[in-house]
Amino acid sequence: MFIAKEDAFDPEEMLGLYDSVGWEGYTKDVDKLCRGLLNSHLVITARDGSGTLLGLARTISDDEHICYVQDVVVNPKYHRQGIGRALIEDLMPRYSHCRFFLLSTDHEASPEGKRNHAFYRSLGFLSYQEKEMAGFGLPRNRPDLRDMAP
Repeated sequence: MFIAKEDAFDPEEMLGLYDSVGWEGYTKDVDKLCRGLLNSHLVITARDGSGTLLGLARTISDDEHICYVQDVVVNPKYHRQGIGRALIEDLMPRYSHCRFFLLSTDHEASPEGKRNHAFYRSLGFLSYQEKEMAGFGLPRNRPDLRDMAP
């Protein structure tokens, strides 16, 4: 397995990866998915020796104060092989100068949550509450107001 920075994205390959984990919010518009990847601060992929895409991680960052790990995606066929760990461990030193290195994941009570929480904790992550922080976000399904007059 090798990890490398990527800046060009094959829509079919990306659709296959994100579809493998059921992330329908990304897969319903593959062009939007690829634009999001292109607009990310950094995208790294894990591939096997033949070039098959195994997983991907991407960040949103100002590269000074904050790094937000937007996606860590590993095709389920390759789970439990250290791919997600290798992706995160590749990012951590790259952003070690940033005050905040954050990510969000499913609630612990969700089907994937318990496993995700254990995985991130094994890498040294703490919950926002443990860091004496809180996270907030707007609802996912809200109107797109970009085209409305100011």
